[in-house]
Amino acid sequence: MTEATTSPTLKIRAARIVDWEAIAALMSQPGIRSGTLRLPYSTPEQTRKWMEGLSEDNTVIVAERDGRIIGMAGLHRNKGRRRHSAVLGISVDDDHRGEGIGKVLLTELIDAADNWLGISRIELTVFTDNEAAIALYRKTGFEPEGTHRAYALRNGVLADVLAMARIRG
Repeated sequence: MTEATTSPTLKIRAARIVDWEAIAALMSQPGIRSGTLRLPYSTPEQTRKWMEGLSEDNTVIVAERDGRIIGMAGLHRNKGRRRHSAVLGISVDDDHRGEGIGKVLLTELIDAADNWLGISRIELTVFTDNEAAIALYRKTGFEPEGTHRAYALRNGVLADVLAMARIRG
């Protein structure tokens, strides 16, 4: 994937190991933690170690505005007989939701999957009450495949997630 500029103020680029502290801060925000499987009190060093362990099977990009990382997304390719598929994750800064950043990140990763990586199936899980994310995924070709009940503990309650996938025809 090439570096892309989507507007004069929003830049999409590959995540770099030197971004680890900014990414750790982003991923520790309450809204992101609530919408992902991220645990509280993860250390920045854990994020650095995760980033150092990424391989060519991981495409991780960030959205940057005025030198500050305000979003991150990744495609994590599966192995073996599932190599045609990847798991998607997207996180947008709590203060910048609703600005279209998630859509830009998602569009960039779909383009990479379709035109550069040969990935024909992108899959994800999303909490069933995250209506904005579900609507975005539907608009970009993701379809529901089922509900995982009591999937993850969130704020002391077991919450359901919707399994969704986009399969390139």
